[in-house]
Amino acid sequence: MPMPEHFRAAGISRLDAVNFVDAILFLAEPISQRFVWRPQLRDPDDEMILETAINGQASAIVTFNLRDFGQAPYRFGIEVLQPGQMMRRLRE
Repeated sequence: MPMPEHFRAAGISRLDAVNFVDAILFLAEPISQRFVWRPQLRDPDDEMILETAINGQASAIVTFNLRDFGQAPYRFGIEVLQPGQMMRRLRE
């Protein structure tokens, strides 16, 4: 469960986060892992996130963990955004 500092860092309320996650779950589609792109990242635990984004043709990965993703997602045309950045884009 996110801690209060995560909400502050993202510039959102707990209710904003719950509504956002509910909307994502409503729109989510299962993604088949057609191709394995490993290794690309410095943290092996993050590899499945990048692979899912690539195989799902995502335009962005939203995470507080920008450092571990580095430049690898950009090679696949995927941005890496913090939650607050994504929320601001959605509000625009």
